[in-house]
Amino acid sequence: MAKIPTAAVAATGLVGGYAAARFTHRRPLGGAVLAAAGAYCAREWHKTAGPKGTAALLTVYLAGFGGSHPLAKKIGAWPSVLTVAAVSAGSAYALSDRKH
Repeated sequence: MAKIPTAAVAATGLVGGYAAARFTHRRPLGGAVLAAAGAYCAREWHKTAGPKGTAALLTVYLAGFGGSHPLAKKIGAWPSVLTVAAVSAGSAYALSDRKH
């Protein structure tokens, strides 16, 4: 079975979490999507990037979630979410996925 790139999972967690919260009007559901994707990524990052790489990538992932809120006030909600998802995915690719 092919390994799912964590870049794709991280981006999906951020975009999917936002979409789930927005369209269902249930913020906890969005949080669950975000957390599930983050947990999968953290496990895979630990295998490929080690503890320091995992900490760095989780910081980017969670900072993207937190940072998307103030960024949305400047550029809009969807552009903000897509921007932080791209940053998180790019970081995951550079520090983890590219190694395999």
